[in-house]
Amino acid sequence: MAQCLKIHPTHPQARLVRLAADIVRAGGVIAYPTDATYALGCRIGDAPAATRIRELRQVDERHHLSLVCRDLAEVGRYARMDNAQFRVVKQGAGGRFTFLLRATADVPRRAQHPKRSTIGIRIPRHAVVLALLAALDEPMLSSTLLLPGEAEPLHDPETVMSRIGRRIDALVDAGMSGTTPSTVIDLEASPPIVVRRGLGDPAELGIEDAGELG
Repeated sequence: MAQCLKIHPTHPQARLVRLAADIVRAGGVIAYPTDATYALGCRIGDAPAATRIRELRQVDERHHLSLVCRDLAEVGRYARMDNAQFRVVKQGAGGRFTFLLRATADVPRRAQHPKRSTIGIRIPRHAVVLALLAALDEPMLSSTLLLPGEAEPLHDPETVMSRIGRRIDALVDAGMSGTTPSTVIDLEASPPIVVRRGLGDPAELGIEDAGELG
């Protein structure tokens, strides 16, 4: 059964954050809260852990995983952006949006879309996530905790533990999250495409929403 780390949502305890980071660094898969819903996370270069996340979600390599990055500078290391894309990502920072961008050579091939060489990018503002990323000193590979056949992502830590506690290594319990995932926008398309409508309003970024594609 997974370790349950009860962490304060706005003032995360440093000892527990370090413990969660150590679990990720050692190859573990964690469930953790985001600005939107709970998510699954692992170390960016850990292929077996990424495979476990895909198996939990029952998605293949064509389903985008995301890199949760601390700031724009870190995004710039892992994703290629022109000036227009940079402005959109900067405006959409704060956890409500995930952007699909061309991956750089620092992103392992297994984490990229196999045909498009793209990766999801997200910049959070959740205190627990930012503390965890600081402790890791690198982005975390992540996916919304939406189980196969479910209509909504998991948002209750007790439910997370009861449903998948034996299939993950730790639960970072910071209380209930929301039930609406981030809005996913494909910035490699021209014009940008809203792949999934969620927490963020594309109109705030000057992007027209022509309808959900998946």
